[in-house]
Amino acid sequence: MSIEASLNFRRVSDTVTTSGSVGVAELGELRAKGYDVVVNLLPDTSEYAAPGEAAIVQGQNLGYVLIPVDFAAPTHDDFDAFAAAMDANAEKKVHIHCAANYRVSAFYSLYAMRKGWWTAEQADAHIRDVWRPEEYPVWEAFIAAERARPTP
Repeated sequence: MSIEASLNFRRVSDTVTTSGSVGVAELGELRAKGYDVVVNLLPDTSEYAAPGEAAIVQGQNLGYVLIPVDFAAPTHDDFDAFAAAMDANAEKKVHIHCAANYRVSAFYSLYAMRKGWWTAEQADAHIRDVWRPEEYPVWEAFIAAERARPTP
């Protein structure tokens, strides 16, 4: 099975892909697919977490960043950690995932807006291609709050 077959897989650019949960087999082939880094927004305690993910990824000499975002309570610090991880790996091929690509699509769209790459309309289209934040008021509020924050 390929990373492209992961739940809600999206190719954002030549160097960034996103998805929901990723299985052990998919994680094990990331180096062969040319990836350099995995950013995981899914807490290790989630039922959707791949057992031993960090070891599988790091065992391929890939970078691994875990930012365990609580779906019920995303924070500014979570997003800032994500932005820092993306900035630190800007020149690398990165796969970002969570459980269903909800956290990731929201975070990546906010990041792309912060960098000036996307308009709000493009960011909304990216998110809505995967899910509807208005069905989760905490996320609708989080996205609005992050958009209103001054760019650091």
